[in-house]
Amino acid sequence: QVQLVESGGGSVQAGGSLRLACAASGRIFSNYVMAWFRQAPGEEREFVAAISWSDFRTYYADSVKGRFTISRSNTNNTLYLQMNSLKPEDTAVYYCAARVGAALGARQLLYDNWGQGTQVTVSS
Repeated sequence: QVQLVESGGGSVQAGGSLRLACAASGRIFSNYVMAWFRQAPGEEREFVAAISWSDFRTYYADSVKGRFTISRSNTNNTLYLQMNSLKPEDTAVYYCAARVGAALGARQLLYDNWGQGTQVTVSS
């Protein structure tokens, strides 16, 4: 079991940037995939980005491609999401998730470890 704790959320003006972090405690195996999801008020939770812990392969939702960058550090078992050119529609609670596997899946049902979430608010 992996425990995940997100940080770095906050409020920012449109066009601004934020960097989210997700600290993972417990043993992270090389065959883990970690991801970010988000959930806006009244909406379903949606996939944002995923990364393979072993070989750095990444996968992004079309809505964030070119603006967000997912990365990870195995030095301190931390996942990051650098968010640039933020838009009001990026406002949501952002969740970190982890699963064992090789495929960079976007389906939340594939993930069995979740953090509590961090709020990101983008004002126009």
